[in-house]
Amino acid sequence: MSLTTNLSKTVSQLTAEFNQIPAERKPVISELTQFMQDRVNSGKPVYLNFICTHNSRRSHLSQLWAQAATHYYGIPDVSCYSGGTEATAFNPRAVKAMQDTGFKITVQKDGDNPVYEVRFADDAPAVIAFSKTYDDPFNHNQDFAAVMTCSHADENCPVVLGSSARIALRYDDPKAFDGTELEAAKYAERVREIGREILFAFSQVKKA
Repeated sequence: MSLTTNLSKTVSQLTAEFNQIPAERKPVISELTQFMQDRVNSGKPVYLNFICTHNSRRSHLSQLWAQAATHYYGIPDVSCYSGGTEATAFNPRAVKAMQDTGFKITVQKDGDNPVYEVRFADDAPAVIAFSKTYDDPFNHNQDFAAVMTCSHADENCPVVLGSSARIALRYDDPKAFDGTELEAAKYAERVREIGREILFAFSQVKKA
């Protein structure tokens, strides 16, 4: 499936870098693949909710990459969400890093917790992105995989109500570099790491 021109270039780069994924990451990535494969095999829709504490960076990055990946690989009936144990805002540094990667992101509603419209392809619906708790009514709240993208949420949220699977796909927080000369580079690095691993997970799903 076609992606926007700039995003397509990034995806081509990342799919050529699958051999850079560390071997120790493969087992947890395969858990995500297997959850999707089981649903595809049984003809059930796939619901994924990417969760980190503040729903400000890693969970959004993962959600958007996952929704783009399902379109790119043509996997049907996959809906991706994100949430936190508390709501803050989709961090503007993370927004900028995703824009630089090729996602088209515009502000739909401004404020302390802006609402963004995110597009990754001309022939796919936009994703509405804003910070929320994982159980917000905006998200699908039953029979989903809770994909824990940060160690704090994974360790401090032992039960994710409504989930039927829990996957600890953790990433380091680029927030540690906010306000430093490495800020832009570290956000770009994290965006590409998440994109590479999410694309790999989706690439392994065999369509029914």
